[in-house]
Amino acid sequence: MFVGTLSFDLLLGDVHSLKEKRSVVRPIVAELQRKYAVAVAEVGGQNLHRRAEIGLAAVSGDPAHLTDVLDRCERLVAARPEVELLSVRRRLHRDDD
Repeated sequence: MFVGTLSFDLLLGDVHSLKEKRSVVRPIVAELQRKYAVAVAEVGGQNLHRRAEIGLAAVSGDPAHLTDVLDRCERLVAARPEVELLSVRRRLHRDDD
């Protein structure tokens, strides 16, 4: 078994309140869940209205498949025009780690 995680550090565009921030972050989280069946949530920066940290995890028996899913998730977030992707942290774990 292999577990892959991604942590996205995002700078949000023209956002002036936490309510506006939710309207940007929620669709990204929902699309990742729907398209790739991964576990995803906002995990940091909840009190900052122009920054967000989104964490994502996926499990697979095949490391190549897992890498492909993580790559697709990263491309989806990077392509969103309303956010700037500042950094991505990726980790792959084996069940015997």
